[in-house]
Amino acid sequence: MNIIKGNMKIIDRYIIGKYLGTFIYTLAIFVIIIIVFDLSEKLDNFLKSGLGIWAILSTYYAGSIPFYVNMLSPLINFIAVIFFTAKMADQTEIVPILSGGVSFNRFLFPYFISATIIFSANLLSNLYLLPYTNTLKNKFENTYVKTHDSSSKNNIHMKLDSKTYIYIENFDNKTNSGYRFTLDNFNGDVLTKKIVADNIKWDSIKHTWQLNNYSIRKIDGIKETMIYGNGGQKDTILDMRPDDFSAYDNVVQNLTTHELSEKIRKEKIRGTGIMNDLQFEQYKRYLNPLSAFVLTLIGVALSSRKVRGGVGVSLGVGIILSFTYIVFNQFTQMFSTKGGLPPFIAVLLPTLVFGLLGIYLLKRAPK
Repeated sequence: MNIIKGNMKIIDRYIIGKYLGTFIYTLAIFVIIIIVFDLSEKLDNFLKSGLGIWAILSTYYAGSIPFYVNMLSPLINFIAVIFFTAKMADQTEIVPILSGGVSFNRFLFPYFISATIIFSANLLSNLYLLPYTNTLKNKFENTYVKTHDSSSKNNIHMKLDSKTYIYIENFDNKTNSGYRFTLDNFNGDVLTKKIVADNIKWDSIKHTWQLNNYSIRKIDGIKETMIYGNGGQKDTILDMRPDDFSAYDNVVQNLTTHELSEKIRKEKIRGTGIMNDLQFEQYKRYLNPLSAFVLTLIGVALSSRKVRGGVGVSLGVGIILSFTYIVFNQFTQMFSTKGGLPPFIAVLLPTLVFGLLGIYLLKRAPK
């Protein structure tokens, strides 16, 4: 007993090394497999794009690999825990540890150190890395892969602030240009200014909007003033950006944490109908990494007992449960963005349900 207690630090390092080593190795294999299938599916698009190998690697795959790693992390985490824990149980490594007086909670300690490392990596990735890499990936897909998808959005009505409303008949995301633009400015319910332009275009250098062939009508009581810019151009600053009119669903993934918070603030004023998408993305970045703890708990509780059939049985159960977790996540997202389920509940629900399952399995685990 004293020998085992004196060497618990060695056991901790052993379990942490097995956990993280299996996780990284399995994750690398899955990512390579996905890249091979992805490459075979998009090969025609790559050839048609006219880009070289380095351009494709430094844009699309530099953005897609972190995306795949983040997407697969819960699945691989679960499989890794079950695989090496079931192998330890099958080789009768766990029984001497617990028989030597080590509590099951103490046995879990190195597992949760490893889960904390994975949680921290996923959280930092969600907040700082993925918005940048998703921009690379989605921009490439929108330009070279989703060539048949419409890049324009029609009949846009938006409230910029408490006094200003705009309308754009059509906005093209490829040229960042809008057509048949109208801006109405009110003081209470009284119209004070109206701007009409045939075309409005975003200047990415000046960060201003360029009005073409415009007219400005100013109203002050019974006095009206008209300014005509027939054939002319005028730069103006408006509290809107081209991505506010994006026709692509993946634009929310490109936003940094600060941009996402700012867009949620503006959406409360504008009410364009994407609030659930924005809040779901925000909560997901903070709460989804908690799956590292939940799935680790379930994995250890399931696989720490030696069973007939060896590692295969535990691994099979683990794969089924991990896919169930992923499908559950997708369903809650659909119900949030399409069915009105509050985004916070939608993000938290899978982790909460599987967390309760983990506690139940932990009570039934051999001590």
